[in-house]
Amino acid sequence: MATVIVHATITLDGFMAKEDGGVDWMFGRPSTPEDDAVVETVMSRIGAVVGGANKTQTIEDGEIPYGGMLKVPVYLMTHSAHEPIERDGTTYNFVVDDINEAVRLATQAAGDGWVSLLGGTISRQCLRLGLVDELHLDVAPVLLGDGISLFAGLGRHIELERLDTSAFASEAHLRYRVLR
Repeated sequence: MATVIVHATITLDGFMAKEDGGVDWMFGRPSTPEDDAVVETVMSRIGAVVGGANKTQTIEDGEIPYGGMLKVPVYLMTHSAHEPIERDGTTYNFVVDDINEAVRLATQAAGDGWVSLLGGTISRQCLRLGLVDELHLDVAPVLLGDGISLFAGLGRHIELERLDTSAFASEAHLRYRVLR
């Protein structure tokens, strides 16, 4: 059975991006083989992705989950129906206004792998609905002071159990189980 995870790189003050959506702060940090191993482990376990579609429901270079490195089914939330898009070995499926269905389809596609939830809105919706099993957070040593928060507006108390923590050159890697 698949494990549904929130997977995000955030700043120490909890932001996923600058106010304008920029994520340039994520790049150019030193790393060690141990940092790379954490990333490789996560990438190797992801069997499907759930995220949000853009307004024109296209798959553009800057909007491809994981930069196109993963060749797994992607389920994108949308407000209007759209046929699946096949691009570079990845199928992008559009699910209309039903996050439960998107997660169900992704869980089915992932098998025993992980379903990665991308973005604050999707992550918060799934946390509120009790669909999330684990949080996988890579915390970069930077303070943005303001930006797009991963958890702001969650609106509920959720207890977590620490599964794993590690810190190397570039980030602290945190893994928690969501307690129900």
